[in-house]
Amino acid sequence: MALFPFILLRDKRMKTNNRLINHEKIHLRQQLELLILPFYIWYGIEYGILLIKLRDKKKAYYSISFEREAYANEADLNYLKTRLFWQFLNFIKQKNAVQ
Repeated sequence: MALFPFILLRDKRMKTNNRLINHEKIHLRQQLELLILPFYIWYGIEYGILLIKLRDKKKAYYSISFEREAYANEADLNYLKTRLFWQFLNFIKQKNAVQ
């Protein structure tokens, strides 16, 4: 879990999982560009709306724009070097959201 400025792991062995660490670093970047607190507010509101719409916790989670960006790019370890500012906005209305 990314909780700016930290990445919290359940197990210290997860530190070697580059894909997971990259996923969480993407969240840290999202948090920073939204000035941290607004990120959590936006995340919660978006999750709540999706939960009402989809009526499924897992589908709602995977449909959050922040998660969609992070999952789509977690395998690209160079993603953060080329990522555009507020890139998560491109994931809000994409048709490939979980439904």
